Amino acid sequence: VVLDSTLGRYTEVSERCHVNESTLGDYSYMMRECEVWAADIGKIVNIASHARINATNHPVWRATMHHFTYRAADYFEDAETETGFFDWRRANAVTIGHDVWIGQGATILPGAQIGHGCIIGAKSVVVGTIPPYTIVARNPAEPLRRRFDTATIAALLKIAWWHWPIDAVVSHEAAICGADLEALKKAASTHI
Repeated sequence: VVLDSTLGRYTEVSERCHVNESTLGDYSYMMRECEVWAADIGKIVNIASHARINATNHPVWRATMHHFTYRAADYFEDAETETGFFDWRRANAVTIGHDVWIGQGATILPGAQIGHGCIIGAKSVVVGTIPPYTIVARNPAEPLRRRFDTATIAALLKIAWWHWPIDAVVSHEAAICGADLEALKKAASTHI
């Protein structure tokens, strides 16, 4: 089910997924039974099955956290939904960069910011900001290592091959797969 969302070119949303108020960038996909709400997901993002992105918060400051306190219209006649509460939730949207891999069963909590090129380990629980090209895992997710050295990460972020036209990506696939920075820099000079 996809509601009030924008899907990029050649995206895939597999069976029993729920995507609401989100964007899914070009060539990104999510496998079975993912739940996504109020998220901006970049291009070429790989989301394994059962991931939950922006697992919504409840009103912990109230005497009860039950839905009836903010979705009263679902429970009581002549009651209204508390729109301000949902605006608060939307203000804590999730942002996922380009070329990210999210492992099976991972949970991305409200407000998380995941940088380009990150890997999120299976069943990890992500909070806060994950710098580009960082591999994280566990609950709460913690950095295991960076995928590349600082200079390579800076070069890849500048090259930003995920913004190239698809024919350029295909023609430079070997350089992308091999992380051939010199070839990518040369190609980027014609595609930026």
